[in-house]
Amino acid sequence: MNAVIVAVLVMIILSLSRVHVVLALLFGAIAGGLTAGMSLTETIEIFSAGLGTNAEIALSYGLLGAFAIAVSFTGLPDLMVRAAVKLVGREGEARRKSLTKVLMLFIIALIACFSQNLVPVHIAFIPLLIPPLLKVFNELAVDRRAAATALTFGLKAPYILIPAGYGLIFHGTIAENMEASGMAINPSDIPFAMILPVTGMLLGLVFAVLFSYRKPRKYADKELTAENEQAPQRPVSTAGVLVGLGAITAVLVAQVTSGSMILGVFTGLVILYVYFGVLHVTKKFTLQEADELLTNGMKMLAFIGFVMITAGGFAEVIRESGHVDLLVEGASGWFEGRTGLAAIAMLLIGLFITMGIGSSFATVPILAAIFVPLAASLGFSEMAVIALIGTAGALGDAGSPASDSTLGPTAGLNADGQHNHIWDTVVPTFLHFNIPLLILGWAAAMLL
Repeated sequence: MNAVIVAVLVMIILSLSRVHVVLALLFGAIAGGLTAGMSLTETIEIFSAGLGTNAEIALSYGLLGAFAIAVSFTGLPDLMVRAAVKLVGREGEARRKSLTKVLMLFIIALIACFSQNLVPVHIAFIPLLIPPLLKVFNELAVDRRAAATALTFGLKAPYILIPAGYGLIFHGTIAENMEASGMAINPSDIPFAMILPVTGMLLGLVFAVLFSYRKPRKYADKELTAENEQAPQRPVSTAGVLVGLGAITAVLVAQVTSGSMILGVFTGLVILYVYFGVLHVTKKFTLQEADELLTNGMKMLAFIGFVMITAGGFAEVIRESGHVDLLVEGASGWFEGRTGLAAIAMLLIGLFITMGIGSSFATVPILAAIFVPLAASLGFSEMAVIALIGTAGALGDAGSPASDSTLGPTAGLNADGQHNHIWDTVVPTFLHFNIPLLILGWAAAMLL
């Protein structure tokens, strides 16, 4: 049995059984290592060696959570919520609320799209935007599975298609690794090759919002955290809102110019710390209050940090097992003269690998080294190979329990403890994005 398949299946089955995703990743890594012939000790050593891979990302998310909570004390999120509630109207007719709900979901998807290309901050906007809007979602009876689908679409589709921001990095990764594997391409061809797969994602989003999750779903109005109930309450003020906007702008500018999320979030925290601790005239934070504020904020995204760190160990075991090559090589004998079967098999292999690693960026180098010579020997064109690698790299990222494209939406939508990561984010995004990606990714490989 192939170790990659065993590891990913164990991880998925345990996650769907509501075993904590961190434990599911650990058990999956152990199962994969043992299947590959490693000892338990060797598997744990390799797993431990990979834990540092995503440590910087984990720290960034922890600081981001602290920043999000700190911004909430400026009054800016409260102002956003009041404006949203006023727009919706508590006594609005059912049709108006239904249209407002759909419009809001598509606007969220658009904002998420901007976070990939226009202002490349990835999931940094989620803890700032989503938690304050949860009560508005409740008022509209929005099914949060639709919101999770909208957010994940915006976190993935733009960088797969558009060569700007994170898209420039993704397209560059595809081009560089294809060239290293013996097939030089023009990076400008990548968007054309990816139009059909991304169209599939768009159809999945529309279907989720207008059909799958269109019915009202009731949630209780709860405070975001127990700590917030006892925290100092601050009225909305012009100064606070301006400082909040300034801090967010500073985070974006610092991150874009430096390329470091840590430096960007640190810049915003310094601005807010000075405002609350030094310049705020109504009530200053003591050092102890400031420390509690940052700690409570870090708790909000600590879950993502732990999962990303664990996913790094899981991915290291998969790579070191040597069974990624075997997974492809073992199936290559079936492909001669069967390009249609070969295309779907390669996409399914990409799905399995990406589900385990949780990152399309990290999967592309693995896939390119194997797919390029295999696809070339079967007579696929350069454009078809681009579509296969790009789609296979994207497959699974949307439905992986360890992907930040699913962890980010969960962190925002579960701020009041009413959104399950697996059943409310992972399963909906898997069904609505991976299925159309498989179908239209295969069609692109056949037509190009």
